[in-house]
Amino acid sequence: MSVILNAIISVIIVSLVSLVGIFSILLRKKNTQKFLLLLVSLSAGTLFGGAFLHLLPEVVADHGFTIQISLLVLAGVMAFFVLEKFIHWGHCHHHPAFDFLHSHKHSTEKNHHHHEKENPKSQIAVLNLLGDGIHNFLDGLVIAGSYLVSPAAGIATTIAVVIHEVPQEIADFGVLLYAGLSKKNALLLNFASATISILGAVVGLWLGSNSDTFIPFILPFAAGGFLYIAGSNLVPELHKKCDVAIESFWHFVMMIVGIGLMYGLTFLG
Repeated sequence: MSVILNAIISVIIVSLVSLVGIFSILLRKKNTQKFLLLLVSLSAGTLFGGAFLHLLPEVVADHGFTIQISLLVLAGVMAFFVLEKFIHWGHCHHHPAFDFLHSHKHSTEKNHHHHEKENPKSQIAVLNLLGDGIHNFLDGLVIAGSYLVSPAAGIATTIAVVIHEVPQEIADFGVLLYAGLSKKNALLLNFASATISILGAVVGLWLGSNSDTFIPFILPFAAGGFLYIAGSNLVPELHKKCDVAIESFWHFVMMIVGIGLMYGLTFLG
């Protein structure tokens, strides 16, 4: 019963993170971008740490390091690559989405005029919500699967997902505003998409209770997803601004903090 309760509480917390987008409007553009890049650094560290220090060790300890495990990690990488292609993930992680929160007309006309010809704004909103819903469903599956393995793995996975979701949800909120939605509707739709993680957790708990193959599948698959997001989306974002040495130093520090946080959670047992 505690596993079910912990998993459901965790995905509810993850869903509530979607509401942080509204607060980004209250911050100055310069401060928002600096804050987001620190969060991106921390997120990259927690995702790398979650994959290498929790998900993979758990599945290898129970099933050994096999070719099948490696293939499932690669399957996770490729699945998130396909998902990214489907929803044009660039809108979610690149700064134009963040810029829009502060400069509507200028950023819209200058940065997105060509894109609008190929992708109407309404299509951008639909693709973003659909892709984000799939992503959130997978988050729920992974969190549930992690709690079925151990409390430490569940907590570590939840923290990694939450930290990653903060900059992600702020960017998603910006994309929905760019698509023409009001602040209220953008916030509500983004939250509705986030709650799909609860469904994912319920499905994950059911699969874990009725199938012996769910845990050996979901953990390496999730590790591949974590590695793809951190390596393909988050780290490249940090390389876009390398003219200030002190900022690069703090990005490195925050990545180490994220990895250290995941390492500390290994002692929970």
